[in-house]
Formats: sequence, structure tokens, C-alpha cells
Amino acid sequence: MADNQFLNVPLSIPDHGQHLRLISSALNNTIDGKLNSTGSFDTDGTKTLKTVIDARCGGNSVVLFVPMTVDAAGEIPHMWLAATRSGEFDVGHRNHTKNVLYRYVIIG
Repeated sequence: MADNQFLNVPLSIPDHGQHLRLISSALNNTIDGKLNSTGSFDTDGTKTLKTVIDARCGGNSVVLFVPMTVDAAGEIPHMWLAATRSGEFDVGHRNHTKNVLYRYVIIG
């Protein structure tokens, strides 16, 4: 699930001053680490591969994930980024029966 919490800047708008303000705001957010490249997913313990659909992902993307529960943290040593493709990525993991929720960021 993608979480786009920051506005995208249109390529052009009639009000040049407003356009510059939007660009400045987006750039300042980026400098402050506020990116539109985050999301979350959980893993199903009965499967060993989770496909996450996210249009921002590409074949050369790097996906970093962070556990959001204690049980999820315990599963991190058994997880890997199995593949990235245009619009989705796969996370490999072992079978488990725990509540495992992760947040992620896509770079590139």
C-alpha cells in the first residue's frame, strides 16, 4: 500500500509564482527527508513470497523495509528483497504464524 502524503507538483500552471512556491515546497520537503516513496505491507505466514504492488517501483529500485511490531523485527533476518519490477516488488520470507507488519521506502 502506497502512502502519498505530500503533493506532487504539476509540470506547469498559469500562475508562475504559485508554481515556484510549489516547487520550493517539494524541494524543501525532499531535503527534510519527506518523500512520496513510502508504504506498508504485511506478510502471510502460509506463503514464502509477498508481492507488493507499488507504481513507484522499477526494475533497478532499492526497497528498504522496517519492522513495525516485535514479531516483525524477529523475522527481519529471514527476509530479503527477491525481485523488483516495474510497478511491484517481491519480498522473500520464511513461513511463520506471527503478526508481521513492515513499512518501506523505495529509492530509485
